Amino acid sequence: MSENRAIIEEIYVAFNGRDYENVLSHFTEDIEWIVAENSPFADLSPYHGINAIREGVFERITAGFESLTIEAEETFEGESRVVVLGHYRGKFRGKTDEFRTQVAHIWTVRNGKVTKFQQYLDTLKVARDAAA
Repeated sequence: MSENRAIIEEIYVAFNGRDYENVLSHFTEDIEWIVAENSPFADLSPYHGINAIREGVFERITAGFESLTIEAEETFEGESRVVVLGHYRGKFRGKTDEFRTQVAHIWTVRNGKVTKFQQYLDTLKVARDAAA
């Protein structure tokens, strides 16, 4: 396994454990974080820097979801990019049913740190699950 892939796998373990400070420790100070258009957090995208991601993404996840994990199913690697295909699984606060929705992540890693994140997401399914 490459170093870049190992970093992304560490990020997913930390994310799934809601250890967001550990996730953030893998990012450069000037990271660019781009969420899928029409997703719940697209209003402030792109996010620039660790503090913007902490406040605009992770604090909002904590407030809006009882649980949210990533199931990484396929991983592809290039020289500085790692692409992960999988699903989010979770439960919105105040809802009784869990959801599962398809996702793709593109991570750019340089010198052992993530410099860019791009998310693609089935936003229609997320909107339907949030309203259900």
